[in-house]
This record gives sequence, C-alpha cells and structure tokens, in this order.
Amino acid sequence: MKFVKTPITLAILLSTSMVAAQAQPTPLTNQTAEEAVEVITVNAGYRSQSLQTTAASLSVLSSEDIKARHAQNLEEIAGAVANVNFSSGSQRARYYQIRGIGERSQFQEPINPSVGLIVDDIDFSGIGSVASTFDMSQVEIFRGPQGTRFGANALAGLIYMSSNAPTESFESGLKLTAGNYGSFGAGLFFSGPASDKVNYRLSAEKYQSDGFVENIFLDRDDTNNRDELTLRGKLAIEASEHLKIDLALLHFNFNNGYDAFSLDKNRQTLSDQPGVDAQETTALSAKFTYSKFNSFDLVSVISHADSDLAYGYDEDWSYEGLCTNSACEGWEYSSVDNYLRDRKTSTAEVRLISKPEQNIFSDTTSWIAGVYFKDDVEDLKRQYTYLDSDFNSAFDAKTLAVFAQFDTAINDKVTLTSGVRVENRESDYVNSNSLAFSPDDTMVGGKLALAYQVSESDMAYISVNRGFKAGSVNTGGSVPEELRVFDPEYLWNYELGYKASFLNNKAYLRTALFYMNREDIQISSYHLDTRSDGSAEFISYWDNAAKGSNQGLEIEGAWNVNDNLEVYGGLGLLSSEFKDFTYADGTKETGRDQAHAPNYQFNLGINYFPNEQWHFNLAIDGKDEFYFSDSHDQKSDEVVLVHGSISYLQDQWQLKLWVRNLLDEDYTTRGFYFGNDPRDYYTAKAYNQFAEPAVVGLTLDYQF
Repeated sequence: MKFVKTPITLAILLSTSMVAAQAQPTPLTNQTAEEAVEVITVNAGYRSQSLQTTAASLSVLSSEDIKARHAQNLEEIAGAVANVNFSSGSQRARYYQIRGIGERSQFQEPINPSVGLIVDDIDFSGIGSVASTFDMSQVEIFRGPQGTRFGANALAGLIYMSSNAPTESFESGLKLTAGNYGSFGAGLFFSGPASDKVNYRLSAEKYQSDGFVENIFLDRDDTNNRDELTLRGKLAIEASEHLKIDLALLHFNFNNGYDAFSLDKNRQTLSDQPGVDAQETTALSAKFTYSKFNSFDLVSVISHADSDLAYGYDEDWSYEGLCTNSACEGWEYSSVDNYLRDRKTSTAEVRLISKPEQNIFSDTTSWIAGVYFKDDVEDLKRQYTYLDSDFNSAFDAKTLAVFAQFDTAINDKVTLTSGVRVENRESDYVNSNSLAFSPDDTMVGGKLALAYQVSESDMAYISVNRGFKAGSVNTGGSVPEELRVFDPEYLWNYELGYKASFLNNKAYLRTALFYMNREDIQISSYHLDTRSDGSAEFISYWDNAAKGSNQGLEIEGAWNVNDNLEVYGGLGLLSSEFKDFTYADGTKETGRDQAHAPNYQFNLGINYFPNEQWHFNLAIDGKDEFYFSDSHDQKSDEVVLVHGSISYLQDQWQLKLWVRNLLDEDYTTRGFYFGNDPRDYYTAKAYNQFAEPAVVGLTLDYQF
C-alpha cells in the first residue's frame, strides 16, 4: 500500500471516508477485530452512560489504545485525538489545549487552567506532567466547556483519567520495556480480594530515559533526562448493603531534567547550569456512595493532593566564557531562573442523584443537585540571578459552587438536558514585593442539550454550553500597574452532533460541528525589559483580549472490516481568531489565529490480525502549523508522524516491538522570539523546543 505524503491530502481523504476514530483495540489476549467492538462507558459524568448516547463531543482512549502507541505519558496519546494539542517549555507537558484554547506556561502568576485534568477523582489541573498512563483503564477527553459538571477548570474541556479498578479475583502483571536514548521501564501490579467485602489493587512503575538532547559543553547526554516513579493503591469496600467506598492513594516522584533550548537551534545545548522539571506528589481520594434513601443516592467525593514542584532553567542557555577571545567578548551574561512551588489542593463534593423510580414532573425527569468546595494553596519561591533576594508569594483560592441538572424525556425519542452551576472564587494573594490582591469572582455556567434517538443505533443532538474561568493577578515586579489584574473569561459553545453505528455494530461514526464565542479572553503575553548590559529580561503576564471565536468540526469512527482487519481514524478542523486586543506597545490585533490552534489535525490507522498470535498496528498523525504565542508571529511546521508496532501474543504474555515517529521527523512543541545569543549581539530570532525524535523499543507484558 502506498501512502499519500502531503498532510492536506491525507486530511481530505480522511474527511471523505466513513471511518474516523480513536478507539484502537490492541488486545493482550487473542481477540479478533470483530469481537473488539464493545460498548464504551463514560465515567466522568454524574451518571455512567454509553459514549454513543452521550450528547457531547468526547473521545475515550482505552488501555489498549494506550498500549498501541506505547504511551508512557498523556502527552504521547494527545496526537490521536481531534482538536487536542499540548505545549512544552518543560520536560513533560503540563498544559493542554482543546479546540485551540488552553494555557501554555506558568511562571510567577497564579493562573486558572482552561483545560482541567482529573486523575482518579483528584484535581491535577495545571500540573499535568505526572499524567502517567501505566495501569490506566481509560482516558476521557471532553471537548467544549463543562460548566455544569466541572466549573472553572473546564472552560475549553476536560481530561479525565481512570486507573484500573480493584478486581474480585486475583490477577497480576509485569511490564518491562527498553529502548533507545537509554530508556528503561519496569512496572508491576497486583489486584484481587482482601476479604469478602474488600478488593484491592496495587501498582508501581519506574521509568528512566536520557532524553533527546546532547549537552556538548558538559559532554553529557542526560541533562534533559526522565526519572519517573509512579505508585498507586486502590480499595473497593462494600461497607454495608447500602454503602460503598472507593479509595485511591497515589504517589508520583518525577525527578526530570530540563535542558531543551539551544542557541544553535538544534538538539545540542551549551548550558553550564541545566534546569529541572520535577514534581513529587502524594494524593488521595475517597468516594462514598450511599443508596438507602428512597428518592436518591448520596455520592460524596473528597480529595487532597500535596505537591512539591521545581521548575528551572539556564536562562542564557550557555556558559561563562562563551565569548572569551572572540568579537562578542563582554556581551555575554549568565543567569538561572528557578520556580519552587508547594501546592496543596483539597476538594469536596456532595451530589444527590435521583433514582430511576423517583423521577419528577410526571415521571419524566431525573435530577441531580449538589455542592462543591475547593481550596487551592500555593506558595512560590523564585530564585533568580538578577533578584537581590528570593521572590516569595502566597496564594489561597477558595471555590464554592452549587449545581443542578435535569434530564427530561419529552417522548420516547427526545431528551432535554438542562444544567446550571453558580461558582464563587475568593482569592488572597501577597508577595515579597509588598503586592497584595484579593480578587472575588462569581461566575455562572450551564448547558442545554436536546438529544434525538433516531434509531437504536443513531443519535443526533444540539447543545448550548456556557463555560467560565476566574480572573487572577500579574505579579512580575516590572509589569505596569494597568496590567496587574485581569478579569474572568466566558465562553459560549454551540454544537451539533451525530453518532451512529453501522453494519451490525461493526462500524461507528461520531461527528460534532461547533462554534465557540469567547468573551474577555485571557491570553498569555510577554514583554522584554532591556538590562544595562544589553541583554533582556523575559517578563510573562496575562491580559484580557476583547473577543474571539473558535469554530470547527470533529469526526471519529472505526470499521471492523473483517475478523482480521480494523481501520480507524479521526479528523479535527479548527478556525480561530481573536481581535480588538491592544498589546502593551500600543499595537492592535485585528484578527488572526489563536496560539496552539492548528487548522487541522488527523489520525489514521489500521490494526491487522493475521492469526491469533500476531498483531500489526500502523498509525499516522498529522497536524497543521500553528502560532506558538499570541504575542509574536512565529509558527511551528506542519508535520506528519508515523507510528507502528508488531506484537506476538500468547495466553499469558505479549512481546511488542514498537516505534513512535518512525521517519524521525524534526518538529517543535514550543517557541519564542527574542534575542538571547551574545554571538550575534542579541539579535531577535525564533527559538524552538524540539519534540521527541524516532523512539524505538521492545516491551514485554506478562500476566500471572
């Protein structure tokens, strides 16, 4: 088979085909493609329901999809999902963008993420580097605002990750992997009954890699390394006939290096003081389900996460002496910038969920009502060469929300869903520069969705959603006073969707057409202060643009052609702009694409099972160019990536040879535009962070 090479041609071919999807069954057991078609359950909503009947645009990636790409982290499966992007500027991606909306970095400012990340009911929004995929059951990616269910952390969408649950019978497994760039990983899990009423699951994984950068000054290949430990423990307790308790305890210790930017704009760095991107988190969640009440079930979820984060970099990307005995002698500078955070996040939610036999309004309407509380506490210490003393700040944001949702059966085929959420966020901020602010925002979001069940296998819906996120403060010492405080952002999402199954459930199609209207857009910008030596200080800040819009199309589906062959794929089209924004230098933006918002993304792949022992997977991801920032015109390149794997399966074990980025494409995930090279006297130009090159490995999965 000969593949068409141009990305736009691939996108057009994909959009005109019937198959487009994310679900990629790649079994550990001997399973045919026909048997792999199954009902996918969405767990992040108030009630569990089938993906095919959910009136929203979302993708669900199963544990087999994760294994098909040999994904070690959430960032390595993002390319399989339409209209989802991520930014680096770090070792692992912390921030994701959905439909072109989402933060790209954080320095001093306390910010409220546009895309939420929940792992086992624990809020990791804005600190998503530890999104390990080992022993993960599924990843649900919601596109569009989730203002009723998740509030301010889901203006653009939400990523909900669920690890595997405890099992009623004993099972265990081992995973060993080795690859190029000195990568090695070992994972182990045990699951089963502890007693008649208690089931458990324990898992642990250690992963290491030298990274994809060579520091030629230090003569090291591990200054951008990965050293990651993931521990999980879960209990499922049947405390009584009416009370079930689910507990999760997580520990992450990611001690990664950060040495990614090069003055020569390649994978060879000159840093004499390489940076760090580390996170150590201990977190727990507890979910209580009480079903004795006649009219409703009572569900209570509490969580707490305690995280120590260290992020820092060599600001000059070079070493003292770079200009010795050369024309630029006297121009060089040397500095490091480190951000040390202690973050504690606590949440509590109580929901009342009506029972099926207790519907209201003449037995037509099920209902949900609840209250939510969140406390975010973040202490920051910034250690920066050009500061007379360390910068310190303390931030405490308390959120209180009430919400309700009603699902009304208008007739046998039509259901109306209506929801509302009122959320108040009170913040207190103080820093060592004697700045103190106490923003207080009350925001309202919600949704209306009308779903029509065309037939048993076809569903169409139309929805209107309103999302929001709170404002905050800019904290940089040299940020002008008029830029100190920025306001909440609001978003209206209008969506039309269609989901269908075909050919006796051997094929499915899911589509969504959307238009999003943004108000008071919060954008990340920066300005440069020139020092006396001619170098420049990079100062990041946030501001509100006047308005903007995001519109596009999402298609996904799959077709089990026969017992041996499955075809799948996905396509995302996106058009975005913001306008009427005035930059700090007085210039105005009259309309251009938003940052990290590629006009198209696609994914196309096949699973081939020639017999019960062998499995072949080939996948192609494509992405259009996109702006790196709202404050300059530098863009990424368009890219097409090829991934694949060959697996040999037996009853208890699987051996897999896999590769990501088979053609070793050079592409970038983060970019800036300024002067940082004394050798050309700090002439402004583009600098980019490269994504991973060709990564090849061998993985053994053994179940015993």
